[in-house]
Amino acid sequence: MKILVIGSGGREHALVWKLRQSPRVSQVHCAPGNGGICNEAECVPTDVKSVDSLIATARQIKPDLTVVGPELPLTLGVVDAFTSQGFRIFGPTQAAARLESSKSFAKEFLQRHHIPTAHYAICDSNEALREALHHFHAPIVVKADGLAAGKGVVICKSKEEAAAVAAEMLSGKMLGEAGNRVVLEECLQGDELSFLVFSDGERVVPLVAAQDHKRVGDGDTGPNTGGMGAYSTSTIIDEQMTNWLVQHIARPVVAGMKQEGAEYRGVLYCGLMMTAKGPMVLEFNCRFGDPETQPILMRLESDLVDAIEGSIEGRISEGAFRWSPDASVCVVMASGGYPGAFQAGQKIMGLEEAERLEGVKVFHAGTSKRDGSYYTAGGRVLGVTARAADLQTAVSRAYAAVAKIGFEDAHYRKDIAARALKK
Repeated sequence: MKILVIGSGGREHALVWKLRQSPRVSQVHCAPGNGGICNEAECVPTDVKSVDSLIATARQIKPDLTVVGPELPLTLGVVDAFTSQGFRIFGPTQAAARLESSKSFAKEFLQRHHIPTAHYAICDSNEALREALHHFHAPIVVKADGLAAGKGVVICKSKEEAAAVAAEMLSGKMLGEAGNRVVLEECLQGDELSFLVFSDGERVVPLVAAQDHKRVGDGDTGPNTGGMGAYSTSTIIDEQMTNWLVQHIARPVVAGMKQEGAEYRGVLYCGLMMTAKGPMVLEFNCRFGDPETQPILMRLESDLVDAIEGSIEGRISEGAFRWSPDASVCVVMASGGYPGAFQAGQKIMGLEEAERLEGVKVFHAGTSKRDGSYYTAGGRVLGVTARAADLQTAVSRAYAAVAKIGFEDAHYRKDIAARALKK
């Protein structure tokens, strides 16, 4: 079986790594891939911002199955295009992917289907913004409506700051078209949870839960990023809570999308806040999370291909996944300046030594390879991931591996999973 993975980040490296483990898979291609992925798959230069380019790659490779990593191709309709050309592909249609591509659509959808979420207002002008702010208390969350690579969410400490941030988004100077409309939200308190499920359009099967660390600095300080690390354990939520989330959030979303004529097949990422009043939806992603995919797939012991086919073919079942009780953790090593401007092209040292450590896998995110050496090529460079029987050992292994890796101006959070360890 020949598989094509679309994307070039740490999530895609984890997908390639796990898909290769299937006895049914003979060959894996990645479009366009990165410096680390090219050691485990055949990388094909492709423009993931162009559906035509992706179709051309599929015609060249003739994959038996395509797995989409990033959000942009989904929102451009890559699933619709591949399906119309006779290629089997895993992911939601363009219409279903609106849950991620438009935060205003997602909020109105949640309200229509009585799914718990924060109080909100949608603004497409400064006048609407001024009026809406009267109905909020600080802190206020300001979100760009469109895709912003994890950087379109700002938590504002005052109404004045919220007004300034939202106005800058609306002007187009901050995020371009993604900020043409903004969503204001009350700031929820609690623990964030990444809850992913597979859906076949009707049935829903959960994956193990994970917790992401969005802020750039230790102690959840500094601006939001695409994610600076994540961990997964069997104790983040219990079976009773897992069932509640399936019954009251995931299933109603899938049923609601079907009711509205946009059947949802693929992986649905529910970003939740576990508040004192119960779980509430912060956002949806219509694909695997990054960096949550890395620790989640480290714990997967069954065949990912079988589960993906169950979703595509409308026959996903409760037994689709088998999980290790182990804990896993991913620490993201980023370029200096990230999530702001950063310089690429720094040589990366120590990767082989890190990967020789027990239970460690280094997933490449923003890297390139030339003349046998690896160089930085993105904001988030590596996802150093470890698995162990308990969370403390997994954390220790991950940071021991991080200590062996170096590149100029590298930075990373020193407190991934720290709150969980204190508990």
